[in-house]
Amino acid sequence: MQDYTTLSTLEEIRAISFFSTSLSSKETIDEILWDITRNVIHRLGFIDCVIYTYDNETCLLTQHAAYGVKNPFDKRIHNQIKLELGEGIVGSVAMSKSAEIINDTSKDPRYIVDDASRLSEICVPIIINDTLFGIIDSEHPQKAFFTEKHLHLLNIIAALCAQRIKALHLKTKKNFTKANQYFKKLEELMRFKKLYRNPNLSLNSVSEALGISACYLSSMVNSLLNKSFIDFINEYRIADVKQNLNSDRYAHYTIVSLGLEAGFNSKSAFYSAFKKHTGLTPLQYKNDCCLLS
Repeated sequence: MQDYTTLSTLEEIRAISFFSTSLSSKETIDEILWDITRNVIHRLGFIDCVIYTYDNETCLLTQHAAYGVKNPFDKRIHNQIKLELGEGIVGSVAMSKSAEIINDTSKDPRYIVDDASRLSEICVPIIINDTLFGIIDSEHPQKAFFTEKHLHLLNIIAALCAQRIKALHLKTKKNFTKANQYFKKLEELMRFKKLYRNPNLSLNSVSEALGISACYLSSMVNSLLNKSFIDFINEYRIADVKQNLNSDRYAHYTIVSLGLEAGFNSKSAFYSAFKKHTGLTPLQYKNDCCLLS
């Protein structure tokens, strides 16, 4: 296998062309990510490659695809780990959305040992519409192994990945309409059954109630409403709180109690979501309503 640092400009162009062609034939995010991890190793001479995906609801980065020691067989990941934003080098890059090369991980306090301790690391974010989708990460036992050429090519690969995922989202969006029977049922569950009031409500529990997969439900909400599932649920909860803040029926409730009654499972989750969706705290909103009445 040829060392990437010796590749000519023509060979770099060929590598980019290969990735572009390979990704264009992939029809699922899973296929895209596994294809990248496998071909990054084969084309660039790396010894491992791991792609993390970011979950906006849990705020966690999870190892989604891997190749090398982390992938002993099939599409299995050995010792699959999850990281919070800011945790480790991967979490730091996810937070900053800026790629990094670490020439000596032994001198970087952020470094977290995964399957084995290695001395250099390269970490590149995958950004879609200015939003973090995931991270391409690779480590090597040799210090200062990764070069600016590696960084340049991985940035291009990340952009190609983002472009293909966007294309898949647009394709999926065309398949959804508001006449969708599952979307109608979802709205019925929220409006009439007030399912959002369940503090333990989750993507999985709602998808089971609808008889569809969690992935389908998430895609449906995102495609039709351009928002995440948790934002969709929280909008119903906040509307519930707004309605009850100045209601005589709930006059004996504290503001926090109204949030918990609406389905939020903690004071912090309630206040954070309310401020995000209204730009005000619940008390500020209540006081504003009193001034207008």
